[in-house]
Amino acid sequence: MNRLAEQARDDAGELAPISAKVAGRAVLLIPHRSDAGALPGDYRRILAIVREADGPVQVRTVGERLGLDASVRGKLEPLRAKMTKLADRGWLHKRGDGRFTARP
Repeated sequence: MNRLAEQARDDAGELAPISAKVAGRAVLLIPHRSDAGALPGDYRRILAIVREADGPVQVRTVGERLGLDASVRGKLEPLRAKMTKLADRGWLHKRGDGRFTARP
């Protein structure tokens, strides 16, 4: 089963994120900052971890909290892309040193 289908099944009953087709494939669109319920489940978990932190967090720290193998850099790159996407949409702030903070 593909990842999007699994995510749709996991998020069933929750506010459905907006989807679109790109090159014939369904993709989830991460909305600009509004209600966190509009985010897909994995993005909501990332946002919650950053918000719970006492200060700026590294991608590695978030990965460890999510149960990812943080010793393998390749495992963290998809997470870094998600966190950067959240920053681009106004959910997080990416600092110059590569760490992330939650926007108030």
